[in-house]
Amino acid sequence: MPLRRFARFERRKRARHAGPHIATLLERDRDFRARVAEPLRTAQPELAEAVTEGSVPAAADPVQVAVLAYLLRPQGWTRHVATARNELERSAGAAEEKAAERRISTLRAELAAARNTRGEEIDRLRGELRETKTEVAELRRKLHDERTKAKAARIRAEELAAETERERVTAREATAAAEKELRKLRARLAQAEAAAETARRAGREGRNIDDLRLRMLLDTLLDAAQGMRRELALPSTIERPADTVGAIEPERAAQRAAPGRALSDDDPGLLDQLLTLPQVHLVIDGYNVTKTGYGELPLADQRSRLLKGLGGLAARTRAEITCVFDGAELDAPVAIKAPRGVRVLFSRPGQTADELIGDLVRAEPHGRPVVVVSADREVADAARRAGARPASSTLLLRRLGRG
Repeated sequence: MPLRRFARFERRKRARHAGPHIATLLERDRDFRARVAEPLRTAQPELAEAVTEGSVPAAADPVQVAVLAYLLRPQGWTRHVATARNELERSAGAAEEKAAERRISTLRAELAAARNTRGEEIDRLRGELRETKTEVAELRRKLHDERTKAKAARIRAEELAAETERERVTAREATAAAEKELRKLRARLAQAEAAAETARRAGREGRNIDDLRLRMLLDTLLDAAQGMRRELALPSTIERPADTVGAIEPERAAQRAAPGRALSDDDPGLLDQLLTLPQVHLVIDGYNVTKTGYGELPLADQRSRLLKGLGGLAARTRAEITCVFDGAELDAPVAIKAPRGVRVLFSRPGQTADELIGDLVRAEPHGRPVVVVSADREVADAARRAGARPASSTLLLRRLGRG
């Protein structure tokens, strides 16, 4: 029963999987051994009888003898099994010896053939070695030539690089000079375009700059005449008959000199008197004033603080106020909302604030009072030569501080 499940196996599969189970039952079950031995008795009765009696023929197959002895278990059956095992080992050893002899013969033949071909291979390798040595010598010569050429090329490349660097430096300097000249030309072009635009605007409005200066001078003269009449207390009409009647008249106010002419540039009352002049134009060097009063602030805060004070000053005095800042101090154009009555100007590229102040003073007609506020001595001297009255930045800061 334990072996029935192996009955359906194919012969080689049964030998591989059922062998241990069959061997175990053959060893333990005597009846099973007898049943297995029965077909062998039927197929080889003489050999089975000889094994049972202990007289095994010398020509009998030792494997068959060992199988029958194992299954039938006659007296001394282990001897037959041992004899069969020894015979098998002897046969296997003889077969291995014959195979080894055949292998040795084959190796000897291969060794003889290798010896025969070795000489030819050595001669061929020697010829290839001579050719290789010749080729290596040629390659070394070419390598030496190439190294010499490479060294010369490297030296030439270094010389070209140095020459190129010198030319680059020269070109960079020439480019910088050209850019500087281009900036100057652009600044001049901008000035020319601005002047042309001013001329066109004046033409469109039906007047030119001379008309503007004449009108400003006329208004200045009229305001000055009215102020002079008030200062001198001149009568508004000619004498009348009643004027000839004798009587005691009140004393008239003494005639005063023009405001600010006799005062020094640092006099505290100078700016107050100058602001009373009719049609006065107050031109302010913006950054000069802010850096004198509160230079620790950022530029944007300096501009805001100054313009806020100038807005109040313009509202109280009704004077024309122009505040000039240096455009070179800016990283980019800024948007500024100027207070009412205050004109804010930035110098163009290539132009300083001092030059712009000089242009503003020269643009005014002779006779109109112009006051230039700056602590810069050159600006003050240039303003005085142009007919303007200079005033110190501290005076304006003091005036703005009073409110």
